[in-house]
Amino acid sequence: MTMFLWVIVPYVCLAVFVVGHVWRYRYDKFGWTTRSSQLYEDRLLRIGSPLFHFGMLGVVAGHVVGLVIPQVWTNALGLSPHTYHVIALAGGIPAGLAAVAGLVILVYRRRTTGPVFSATTVNDKVMYALLGTVILLGMWNTIAGSLLQFGGEYNYREGVSPWFRSIFLFRPEPELMAAAPLGFQAHALLAFLLFAMWPFTRLVHVFSAPIGYLTRPYLVYRSRDARPGSRAPQRGWERPELQKK
Repeated sequence: MTMFLWVIVPYVCLAVFVVGHVWRYRYDKFGWTTRSSQLYEDRLLRIGSPLFHFGMLGVVAGHVVGLVIPQVWTNALGLSPHTYHVIALAGGIPAGLAAVAGLVILVYRRRTTGPVFSATTVNDKVMYALLGTVILLGMWNTIAGSLLQFGGEYNYREGVSPWFRSIFLFRPEPELMAAAPLGFQAHALLAFLLFAMWPFTRLVHVFSAPIGYLTRPYLVYRSRDARPGSRAPQRGWERPELQKK
């Protein structure tokens, strides 16, 4: 069971993640979208969407630092494990709360706004439930593992992080994850299941961020030249050479 949960399942989910995105981009380019519902309601969207997205940026950044960067590197910089956890809590808890609050607002909006709810598929509902569970489990692990210290503080950077890196180095160490607390195990397993589901949901829009807008040249708009039969411009907006003296 250890080999199945912490080696086979992660690799299967990652394979589905990669192949699923390639398949969808090739055969469903027009469906590669968030299916925006701003047209139906934008008041709650203006609040919930920034909260969720900026909160998730912080959550993802914290996971990258905590899972990808080895503990010996931060120790070499003079950060003790305790100091690192204090910094992680200071940034992780506000980011997690923002993401949870934003998700709650977005789900409430989707459930209470008729046209938006009608456009919500079963796939969307499963995705929201799984995503919300993963976020809440992550918050619980942060609070219980670092603040409440049930059974002593668990340093995930000595167990979960090396296991995570071992998956991508193709030298899996499932025994590390098998020894982790149940909350961390559930969080990791559901996160990989979310990765497997990712290509078939609206989450694909993560890879469609309009980054090109930051570097593309600006557009120049020119007014239309006056032509016979065209409508006369409003007073005060005439081109200087056409204004009457």
